[in-house]
Amino acid sequence: MEDIVRGGGLERLVREHLSIEDPATTLLMQELRLAKRRGHLTAAELQKVCRWKSARAIRHIRANTPHRIRTATSAALATRSERRRVEALVELQGVSLPMASALLTLVEPRRYGVIDIRVWQLLNRHGEVRANRAGVGLSVKNWLEFLAVLRRLSAKLDLPARDVERALFDIHKARQAGTLYQTRRP
Repeated sequence: MEDIVRGGGLERLVREHLSIEDPATTLLMQELRLAKRRGHLTAAELQKVCRWKSARAIRHIRANTPHRIRTATSAALATRSERRRVEALVELQGVSLPMASALLTLVEPRRYGVIDIRVWQLLNRHGEVRANRAGVGLSVKNWLEFLAVLRRLSAKLDLPARDVERALFDIHKARQAGTLYQTRRP
């Protein structure tokens, strides 16, 4: 992975790793445009987001009532505060910070990308983010830092944030050595 840091600008790497969005993801994004216009997600829509991001959480997602989902997603989509957006979403059972970012990405791909261990580790190695080198247990503070970097790159490259995030993910995946989740040994 060190060759990423030494090999030149992050912008160049992103351009070299741009890819086309998966057609199923594009369809889900189109479907969720209605949720954005409506101002909230339904239980069925939240379950689709969950299946797209991490189906492991589905039983927790299903534990949320339709009212709770509507309340949390309405609050998230109505505020201009990025902090309050994710804080509202992570109040839902089964919605971690990466899941919340996935929801925002699917609803508004021009402005958002999914925060993920791979993207975080790559940004950390490139000096774009400083804390939490391993990218495990990401916080709201990490989210805000990630979002600022992602939007800066997006603006500089004149690309949707989702396209930049997907390229960053692919760069890490292509160049990763060893295991993704490092475990500490005593």
